Amino acid sequence: MLKANNPNKKSSQNISLSEITNPNAIAQIQHFRKKEISTSELVNGILNQNRTALSRAITLIESTHPTHIEKANSIIKSCLPHVNQSVRIGITGIPGVGKSTFIEALGIHLTSLGKKVAVLAVDPSSALSSGSILGDKTRMEELAQDANAFIRPSPSGSNLGGVARKTRETIILCEATGFDTIIIETVGVGQSEIAVHRMVDFFLLLQITGAGDDLQGIKRGIMEMADAVIINKADGENSQNAQVLQAAIQKTISLFPKKDSEWVPFVSCCSALHKEGITEIWQTLTSYFETIKKNHFFEENRKNQNLDWMYETINDELLHQFYNQPAIITQLEINKKAVQNNEKSPFEAALELIRIYKK
Repeated sequence: MLKANNPNKKSSQNISLSEITNPNAIAQIQHFRKKEISTSELVNGILNQNRTALSRAITLIESTHPTHIEKANSIIKSCLPHVNQSVRIGITGIPGVGKSTFIEALGIHLTSLGKKVAVLAVDPSSALSSGSILGDKTRMEELAQDANAFIRPSPSGSNLGGVARKTRETIILCEATGFDTIIIETVGVGQSEIAVHRMVDFFLLLQITGAGDDLQGIKRGIMEMADAVIINKADGENSQNAQVLQAAIQKTISLFPKKDSEWVPFVSCCSALHKEGITEIWQTLTSYFETIKKNHFFEENRKNQNLDWMYETINDELLHQFYNQPAIITQLEINKKAVQNNEKSPFEAALELIRIYKK
């Protein structure tokens, strides 16, 4: 049974009180939850900002079933003319840095300004079930109930560094649904940041004090990509340590080459738990977007993002075709055993499979 105590809030299912009490809204929700629904109905629902239609479409995008892929491609094509009306923000940091708390604090601030926020949180997948194991709606409970917010945790599967395979397509659908701020949270395990950096307009790195030199060192290369470095949990006795780290990071960033965006990355402290420093961070982000739109970097970066999307799709499709070819499936099992038993070198086994594929 659905519960709603605040007319301005939504439940974890993104259903508002007005939708619960409005017969037409209830009919729409029930309609989009039908077992079978056409792509045109889903597209119309998305363009009319129906959250249930958006969720159904994202599920199609995440599916690997051939019929679903065909429907998803049709939906994406219909939604493309309605995109590029948002800003895309990537947020990363090591586990325990407080990414979910920070995103919730930022999201609540943005919705208070009248923004519509979509959070695409890429969850680590269970090695056994391949399902999402963190459940971001439970980690961002307050934001999940906000009428102007939409949270979609997606299992990362076997993709590089934990980046969900269809994150780009999901961004398109969220923009077509009317969300003007898209936030992508990465797992923060190393390489996922590189992929996310190539699909967002602003890349934010969260840090904390006392993480250890080894963990901070992992992020050294990521720091070069960051448009901002925010030291979270800068409250109480940790405030002074955070300021020391802020000065050290600022000094390091000043040595980096100038960015193509002509933006000088900033470093600041905040306490997401106490919602301190969030307003100032958003003001700086606003200044960034004004800068890159004036110097046309925003537009050029979006064009490059689309090219990356095309190349990524080519690579995914070639891999899919390769591993699903019957002759490859048969020979691959033979070559795997031969490689394991040192009867063939990995290089020889790979080239043999590629020759079979070319035929």
